[in-house]
Amino acid sequence: MLRIGITGGIGSGKSTVSNIFSVLGIPVYDSDSASKRLMEEDTELKKKIIQSFGEESYSKGNLNRKYLSEQVFTDQKKIELLNSIVHPATIKDAEEWMIKQKAPYTIKEAALIFESGSNKLLDLVIGVSSPLPLRIERTIQRGNISEAQVKARIKLQMNEEEKMRLCNYVIFNDEQQMLIPQILLLHEIFLKQNS
Repeated sequence: MLRIGITGGIGSGKSTVSNIFSVLGIPVYDSDSASKRLMEEDTELKKKIIQSFGEESYSKGNLNRKYLSEQVFTDQKKIELLNSIVHPATIKDAEEWMIKQKAPYTIKEAALIFESGSNKLLDLVIGVSSPLPLRIERTIQRGNISEAQVKARIKLQMNEEEKMRLCNYVIFNDEQQMLIPQILLLHEIFLKQNS
């Protein structure tokens, strides 16, 4: 079974692309949702987060997302610290999930595939590319955050051009090229590679 990653910068449309693969019957592991779930459920992870970011990281046993976001999205060192705590648990969880799947291939959607080193555990990586103004606009609409906050988060991410160069395939989600035909073409390629 092929293990395929989907990555891209904030607002690029990774989830949209992943959802289309899901409609095609391909199991999709959403690293973002999984990491949030693990930060709520994994006692070892919770302990490490509290040690690093303080008791305020949790409120009544639940992750205090607002507090944690305020801590990390303005400080490169703090975001790297949080990632160093959360990534190993998410990577392990994804590996365990992929082993259980019965499809011709699986998808792992993650913003930080290369940054976390999880690309080493994948056969191929698809990049989702979108123009910066469109990414900013989408993120503001989706996340109810300001343009300055979006730009601050983008600044902390790997450069989009560099990320796309590392990918085996690139899907353009620029509202100029049709998305579904690009995905269907890759779906056929992956089915053939796996047969």
